[in-house]
Amino acid sequence: MRAVIQRVLEASVTIEGEKVANIEKGLLVLIGIEDTSNQEDINWLTAKIVNLRIFGDENGVMNLSIKDIGGDMIVVSQFTLHAATKKGNRPSYIKASKPDYAIPMYEAFVKQIEVELGKKVQTGQFGADMKVALINDGPVTIIIDTKNKE
Repeated sequence: MRAVIQRVLEASVTIEGEKVANIEKGLLVLIGIEDTSNQEDINWLTAKIVNLRIFGDENGVMNLSIKDIGGDMIVVSQFTLHAATKKGNRPSYIKASKPDYAIPMYEAFVKQIEVELGKKVQTGQFGADMKVALINDGPVTIIIDTKNKE
């Protein structure tokens, strides 16, 4: 499981001209699922994301989490996070899970992050052609891979 976490001043997801998610200060999380992803990955990653201290405190030091600031979150599925680019110029997505496995894992991820955060999160729509807009704050962008816990 791979996540790209972006600290945002605002973010939104639009599908077929309709805005389906919209937040102000918080996190936009892009999540990619592979066949080796499991519940242990979900538990570890959701706890890591909601406790990341990447928001400024009263001294401007990144010392607060999204929970600390009461921020909002959008979670968007993105299979292209598992693109393999080693050979040629056309990415391969062979590592990305097919929908029959990825959708339940994505839904479990969203449900668990809501538990960890203590509130509802907004989402895109799995498999839809989404237009994601954001104002990255900082910019702060962090990549986490559950198979390479750095």
